[in-house]
Amino acid sequence: MTNEMLLKIAMEQSAIDLTCKSSDFMEEKNKIVLSKTNVGARKYLELPFTCNLVSYGKNIVASVQEEWKEAVWNYINSYPIEHCFETPNLYRLNDALQKGGQKICFMAEYFLPDLNLLKKQDCSYFTKVLKQEDFCDLYTKDWSNALCEKRKQLDILGVGAYENGKLIGLAGCSADCDKMWQIGVDVLPEYRKKGIASALTSKLTLAILEREKVPFYCAAWSNIKSVRNAIRCGFRPAWVELTAKPIEFRADL
Repeated sequence: MTNEMLLKIAMEQSAIDLTCKSSDFMEEKNKIVLSKTNVGARKYLELPFTCNLVSYGKNIVASVQEEWKEAVWNYINSYPIEHCFETPNLYRLNDALQKGGQKICFMAEYFLPDLNLLKKQDCSYFTKVLKQEDFCDLYTKDWSNALCEKRKQLDILGVGAYENGKLIGLAGCSADCDKMWQIGVDVLPEYRKKGIASALTSKLTLAILEREKVPFYCAAWSNIKSVRNAIRCGFRPAWVELTAKPIEFRADL
């Protein structure tokens, strides 16, 4: 694997998710496409999208339903790329979507490892690699970032940290699609700020790469602790996404 290969695979997966071409993300101009269902999309996505914006930094690719095509196209071409993903401009898009029963719901930054920076980090606690059968009793609030009870079948690999046999930290990954596995990590409150999260994340990242899959990491822009962990482990920002959902969906959250 090389950094270029990791980015290429990520763009190819985004293209499947959005119903576009991977080369669309490298165009100078923005692109808009109609969203469709696809069996190869990331498992947790609910397709087709009402409105989903993705940028790898050069442009914005918008995957939408036909009824939102004109409004979204006008929006993404009204501001510089980075300003389309922030307030106050987002209020304009949200107001337009709300008229049709939709609202902006999810905003996140996605990270890929920089193979020139990635390395195994030391941990002062015992660690071991965990497999799917080891997760059975771990679907609790303590490990809700590392594991997902709603999609247990996707939790494929993990690394745990232990003190005297007690699990104190867990990094887990879900096989969200064929070539890319997403990492999440949890550390018990009393064991934080000891380098456990970065040690587990880096070890899991290397284990994923050994299995010839692409590890990726997602964090909200405001989650400073999570972003710092990603950076410490050698991850770097790769793309951003913004997703609209029905008003009822947001209310349930």
